[in-house]
Amino acid sequence: MLGRTNIEEKLQKARNKSVTEGDLLKQVANILQEEGRKQDDIIARMKSPQKPTPRNNFDLDLMETDRIYHVDQIREICVNYRLRFLDTKYFKNEIPLEAINKVKQLEKDHDITLKGFKIVAPSKMFKLENADDPLLFAPIGNGYFYLIHKWGNDLNAFRKAWAWPFKSLENLIVVTILISLLAAWAVPNGLFSKDTTGVQFVLIFFFTFKSIASMILYYAFAAGKNFNTSIWNSKYFNA
Repeated sequence: MLGRTNIEEKLQKARNKSVTEGDLLKQVANILQEEGRKQDDIIARMKSPQKPTPRNNFDLDLMETDRIYHVDQIREICVNYRLRFLDTKYFKNEIPLEAINKVKQLEKDHDITLKGFKIVAPSKMFKLENADDPLLFAPIGNGYFYLIHKWGNDLNAFRKAWAWPFKSLENLIVVTILISLLAAWAVPNGLFSKDTTGVQFVLIFFFTFKSIASMILYYAFAAGKNFNTSIWNSKYFNA
């Protein structure tokens, strides 16, 4: 009876015929050292400012069209979900190794050195100067960007609804009016007189509107908040 063939042993014998253990470790060490240098170089480029935003000469034949986005589309998403679109140098979390590897693969495939990296993420994930779902982009030119990698968890399903009042002054006024109407309606009937008339309801509404609007304005000024349309590409936390 013939014994079963151990493929791993056959593979080891084939390898040992062509290279010694010392040479093999030396070759692997050189490869790891070179890969480490590439990784450090990519991280250094992500942390260094690039002004103005550079162009990256991608190979058109290798580009995936579903990864190409214009700055207007990015702006729309940032405004709707209260996100920021900033240089990677402001990103305070670690860039995952998977994203670095994708950058290396893109540079190898397209024979380029990528520059001008940008990230879409919530404000809390950036180190902002005084004045849950990152996307890493590289600029193509003329307002177009190439999506390299997405990581982290998806945004909360209610984030768009939460961000809607902060989209613009008009939205905030509408929400304030709605909240004031609910608050006025919640006032018990006959609190100020036996029956609440239409005039009394209007007066109660104006009172609640003034109170709620004052609290919102105080919070906004105290916390240095601004509308989504103003902060989506601002590096300042109180812009």
